[in-house]
Amino acid sequence: MKKFINELDNIEAEMVRGLVRSKAHMLRQLPDSNVVVRTQKKRERVAVLFGCGSGHEPAPCGYVGYGMLDAAVPGSIFSSPTPDQILKGIREVASESGVLCILVNYTGDVLNFRMAIQMAQMEGIAVDSVVVADDVASDTGKATGRRGLAGAILINKIAGAEAEMGVGLYEVKETAEWATAGLRTIGVASSPCIVPEEGKPSFELRDNEMEVGMGLHGEPGVMRAPMRSAEATARDMLDRLLADYKYKGCEVVVLINGLGGTPVMELYIINDFVSRYLAEHDVEVYDTMIGNYMTSMEMKGFSISLMRVDPHLKALYDAPARTAALCR
Repeated sequence: MKKFINELDNIEAEMVRGLVRSKAHMLRQLPDSNVVVRTQKKRERVAVLFGCGSGHEPAPCGYVGYGMLDAAVPGSIFSSPTPDQILKGIREVASESGVLCILVNYTGDVLNFRMAIQMAQMEGIAVDSVVVADDVASDTGKATGRRGLAGAILINKIAGAEAEMGVGLYEVKETAEWATAGLRTIGVASSPCIVPEEGKPSFELRDNEMEVGMGLHGEPGVMRAPMRSAEATARDMLDRLLADYKYKGCEVVVLINGLGGTPVMELYIINDFVSRYLAEHDVEVYDTMIGNYMTSMEMKGFSISLMRVDPHLKALYDAPARTAALCR
């Protein structure tokens, strides 16, 4: 295993300190915690909190700042933050306006957030949640539902912009849920990452293989196949997205998200086909985001997200944001 790290037990703490020290005017780390909040607490506005495992950088901490998150709660690598960590973040950013928690749909995340929210409510804090479950490749028949993927970044942007405007907790949640209803994502991986604590690849693929539908932690997808061209791969992924939601005649935001080990050049090649294919299927692209927004350490691969937008969602998407990972 070749990684530029120090002690295994300090990876997450050193990562958070490194980020905060790079943006000390913007970010603050809570004492004895990896929770990151804004340097200047937002007043008389709904606070937005997002949490997920480490290893997905720049998510979650890179999106703390004006127009997006008030707090980010990272767990250990590929593990949910604990209820105590989440509660600490909620307490720090809470005001009379309340807190909206955004989380991705994994069992540990849902259970831990639910517990933290209940504890916060017992303390008299107004807090609610939105669960992002955008992965069309995961099984909707399971009790847990679909997994959450990189589309969560778009929901953070929408909810953060709405909250910045001073509307109430119920309205922010309603808008975030409306955006989530029109959000679909699918990923593909061509090689695994190595979780430092394990010291070995998280899954195995042959040199000429890829897996369509793989989750952010290396969960199995829907199809393992020989490596194909960018066009053939993206076509299969888009066909699955378009079959799952009626995007025809809609405007969408497209997110081409790298998983950490894919050159941005390849993401641009993917988007060259995506933009043409959507136009052929009467789907109008309002805007496209391309880059590493929610990664899986050094995993090679990418995901495609489509989010249906209307005039209100477009205004929120276009609203200013100043964070370490996203500025508009």
